[in-house]
Amino acid sequence: MFLRFYCSLLLGFLGFQVQAQQLTPSPTADTIRLRQHLLTLISTPQPRNYLHPASLQQAAEYIQQQMRTAGARTSEQTYEVQGKPYQNLIGSYGPEAGPRLIIGAHYDVCGEQPGADDNGSGVAALLELARLLGQQTNLPYRIDLVAYTLEEPPFFRTRQMGSYVHAQALHAAGVPVRGMVALEMLGYYDDRKGSQRYPFGPLKLLFGSRGNYVTVAQKFGNGRFGREFARRYRAAAALPVKRFKAPAWLPGIDFSDHLNYWQFGYSAVLLTDTAFYRNQHYHETTDTLDRLDMRRLGLAVDAVLATVLHP
Repeated sequence: MFLRFYCSLLLGFLGFQVQAQQLTPSPTADTIRLRQHLLTLISTPQPRNYLHPASLQQAAEYIQQQMRTAGARTSEQTYEVQGKPYQNLIGSYGPEAGPRLIIGAHYDVCGEQPGADDNGSGVAALLELARLLGQQTNLPYRIDLVAYTLEEPPFFRTRQMGSYVHAQALHAAGVPVRGMVALEMLGYYDDRKGSQRYPFGPLKLLFGSRGNYVTVAQKFGNGRFGREFARRYRAAAALPVKRFKAPAWLPGIDFSDHLNYWQFGYSAVLLTDTAFYRNQHYHETTDTLDRLDMRRLGLAVDAVLATVLHP
């Protein structure tokens, strides 16, 4: 009996050693690169919105160039709104065929403001994820990173949203989609009590009053992908993560590009710092880079990478 016990112990130790040798450390997000992406996005001559198409185009060109530098297969999805062209930028990794995972972030802003958190932080995260994915080999499935245009008013909840155009095109072509992740405002954190608000007051008792976490939000009945992504992201993250599931009608649950994938029957989640429920500079001229936390933004990116690389 003792011999079997020690043999089992030895085999277990050796098995751990073999497993440890097979695992390679995942690359981590570079906070300097994240800051540089944000600086570039907020430094266009005019705010990057539909009222300033030249600045919106400048941001689009930067995003596409960064995707190419990261080794992505790049493409553009151009469409017209009110007689003007707008573009979604797509960077693809992994095999051409088979189901794909969509990870997206909108690069336009609302009104005359820099939009550092909304949604410069989401785009910076997308571009850093592009660099990290470019270091991977033999991805088991296709991952498409998509930078959307025209998410903000007056186009929000219309068919002119870049994410609607993209989701509709996937559906029309019969493309199999594993799921979709919207990166929406990921850079603002506040450790003070009372810094976090909710659409329904009693939620504070469950999730706490400190705005120091990332949320994976999804609607009821969102499918297997949503459940698995939320669980794996929380397990991988080195910062607090709250998993939030609610009816689609609850205010805030569908306030980003993932809502358009729901319309076509795709499982989609929102990854966010909770936007205006925490960041009081939302859609204001004070949504500036100096208010963001690069370290925690980097940790949020690291967890996305670890989650999508999960077998």
